[in-house]
Amino acid sequence: MKRENLPRELDFGNLDLRTHACKVVRISLVLFQLSCDLLPFAVSPLTKTLSAQTSIWPFMAASLPSKGSTLRDAFGNVLSFFILILIGVLAFSIRLFSVIKYESVIHEFDPYFNYRVTQYLSKMGIYEFWNWFDDRTWYPLGRVIGGTVYPGLTLTAGTLWRVLNALNIPLSVETVCVFTAPIFSAFASWATYLLTKEVKGPGAGLTAAALLAMVPSYISRSVAGSYDNEAVAIFALIFTFYLYLKTLNTGSLFYATLNAIAYFYIG
Repeated sequence: MKRENLPRELDFGNLDLRTHACKVVRISLVLFQLSCDLLPFAVSPLTKTLSAQTSIWPFMAASLPSKGSTLRDAFGNVLSFFILILIGVLAFSIRLFSVIKYESVIHEFDPYFNYRVTQYLSKMGIYEFWNWFDDRTWYPLGRVIGGTVYPGLTLTAGTLWRVLNALNIPLSVETVCVFTAPIFSAFASWATYLLTKEVKGPGAGLTAAALLAMVPSYISRSVAGSYDNEAVAIFALIFTFYLYLKTLNTGSLFYATLNAIAYFYIG
């Protein structure tokens, strides 16, 4: 049976990319199941440590064996780090189903416009980007691109593309744009862990990170190929909230400066 006679669901012209994406999804689901099994072991020592530190009987916390407590804390921290890695892999791979089914393409109208702007930035440079008057947008009036778009998404993808090419990883601008949203969804999950940990604790942070990685409303705005502002804005927003709380709790000028930079990055 010839390829042109195949239905779209059976047309695997981009077989290599789809095969690798399927493998990543399957492996990530297995690893996530493993992380769910290990989650109680990671939360338990952390919860015990917090309850001992906040006990109304201080001498009870002081009487605990320091060696066993330190070993338990180290085991909990390592296990939490391992689970966070698995959550990041899940958040990335669960958004690859559009690549598996429809190949690596930019879809929707605004993402394709953002992709075109990123192409111009990568070819002409940032100075020309800020002063670019596009006569094909808002036709026949035209549009000053540099002053009317949110530059965070475009600058992030353009910088990522330049870094990868500097490391001799020859990816196209389109490929970088397609996978920007899944990559930053993993970052958003980790930022959610930091935010929730700052408010409630490590156990709640791991749970919140896992839920954000799988929540359908966020998946719909960060699926591979959905190259829109939410791709990086959700991560920047959550990370800004975390730095704000960290600044209030510590009173550190360092965290206040990072908070200002993260808030500027949202826009």
